[in-house]
Amino acid sequence: MSRIKTYDRIVEESLKLFNEHGERNITTNHISAHLGISPGNLYYHFRNKEEIVYQIFRQYRGFISARLAVAEGQALSVDDLVNYLDTAFDAMWRFRFMFYDLPGMLARNAQLQQDYHQFVHTELKGILAGHFREFIRMGLLKMDEADIEPVTLNIWLVVKFWFAFEQTAHPGEPITEADSRRGVRQVLSLLKPYVQPDFLPTFTSLSARYVD
Repeated sequence: MSRIKTYDRIVEESLKLFNEHGERNITTNHISAHLGISPGNLYYHFRNKEEIVYQIFRQYRGFISARLAVAEGQALSVDDLVNYLDTAFDAMWRFRFMFYDLPGMLARNAQLQQDYHQFVHTELKGILAGHFREFIRMGLLKMDEADIEPVTLNIWLVVKFWFAFEQTAHPGEPITEADSRRGVRQVLSLLKPYVQPDFLPTFTSLSARYVD
């Protein structure tokens, strides 16, 4: 097996184990046993578990950035608003272990902490603000410039902590992709007061996709 293939398998299978059992409950020995490789083979690619977690974070960041990116000269549409929310919750589902104990994980991984904060407070913040300004320009939303940052922050907080909320609201029940749909509906409720009358029927129709 080539080094690159083994490296990718370690990242891929670690993500599955972390999502299923929680990152803190999985050790490098668990990962190597799951993959059927020796611990020494795993350490050839990664010095410790924190390096694996960091590579998974890079996948998460790349997924979000690629899906939210808008090609130069491309105009946004109403559908894009819901598509972006789908992307956010899809990412949260794919990489859900990251948000079960995010503060603890960041505290144990200095590189992850630095890059995570840079991504959230600079890259992601800029992307979302740009999208909102375009939605305002096209007449979908009516919002003052000063409202953009707090509204996008509220959206990010709902997205970031949605699965944790679902866990506490329904103890003992497994988290499923259906929980993501309720999360999207919750975010749409934050946006509804800003939707302009001409777009309200379309917005309502889009919101109906997420009714259980």
